[in-house]
Amino acid sequence: MRALFLAAALGATALATAATAQSVKIGMTVSSTGPAASLGIPEANTAKLFSKDIGGVPVEVVVLDDGSDSTKGVANTRKLLTDDKVDVVIGSSTTPVSLAMIEVAGEMKAPMITLAASAAIISPMDDKRRWVFKTPQNDRLMADAVVDYMAAQNVKTVAFIGFNDAYGDGWLNVVTPALAAKNIQLVGSERYSRTDTSVTGPVLKLMAAKPEAVLIAGSGTPAALPQKTLKERGYAGKVYQTHGVANADFLRVGGKDVEGTILPAGPVLVASQLPDTNPVKKAGLEYTQRYEAVHGANSASTFGAHSNDAFALLQAALPVAIKSAKPGTPEFRAALRDALEGVKNVVYSQGVATMSAEDHVGQDKRARVMVTVENGAWKLLPEAATQ
Repeated sequence: MRALFLAAALGATALATAATAQSVKIGMTVSSTGPAASLGIPEANTAKLFSKDIGGVPVEVVVLDDGSDSTKGVANTRKLLTDDKVDVVIGSSTTPVSLAMIEVAGEMKAPMITLAASAAIISPMDDKRRWVFKTPQNDRLMADAVVDYMAAQNVKTVAFIGFNDAYGDGWLNVVTPALAAKNIQLVGSERYSRTDTSVTGPVLKLMAAKPEAVLIAGSGTPAALPQKTLKERGYAGKVYQTHGVANADFLRVGGKDVEGTILPAGPVLVASQLPDTNPVKKAGLEYTQRYEAVHGANSASTFGAHSNDAFALLQAALPVAIKSAKPGTPEFRAALRDALEGVKNVVYSQGVATMSAEDHVGQDKRARVMVTVENGAWKLLPEAATQ
């Protein structure tokens, strides 16, 4: 009798555990193909590292490719939320696609964690953006860093060339006042498309203004084109890029033409070079080692790290949300949104995040470093030069 009672009790416990351990469904749409493929591929690869559980909470992860296309990104988001009934959406890789996705996330009241950079994705806060969170650093945080570095290097004139979309818009909008504050003159501004195969005309216009430095606001491998063209045309000034180029594919495509490039980046890019006192070093090294154990040496990138950090935020938020609502319900989506907004001091591979109702990225200067390209590799620049 006692054995039967014990068996029944164990069975009841197992059923209760299974009930409380219902999987959380996570949907992801990233740009595994198209112009932003060098961003989306490591993001998708990173998601596979979290295919079973996050912080003890069982999960199912569904990953789709939006081809770097906003229309496809919106369709993927709607499919994930409606057909796959996911509890949260991660993505996409680029600002234009992510901006388009906000409409669906807000309409369906589902939390979304973007892997794109522009602050416009999360601000100004409104009824739709209250559902959206972000792991990449805001462009303003990075623009201040790169302009401070220019000032420390006594740069007086700068020309700008950036994508002719929301990413380029965002950077031009934040870097213009930052330059003015440091008495650095913006002497020219040009734009180009992510799919362009030549930028000779815009580059020649910028060179005619004789800038001491050029800032390129692009991401992934398409950001190498203006710099290669500058080199081909004999430009001898300094070239700065944004954190949108921080991966091995940019180095591969740019080759010797991107030697000496200066840019702000997330600390994971040079995790092994960080001082032991840096709070992000351990998390950055852990991600790098975990990713490269699967994909090979030097394969980890900033973009995969943004994906890693989205899962780090979920690791902090899921146990909180699951206490108050059942996965697969509108109530759980709302509880997860609230839990994400309440995360505090989450140390991940790119910084330390503390969210609030007004701030859905939650980062400070610990989320950035200045780096250069030396002998085909990333090198951490002295901290004093970034102040």
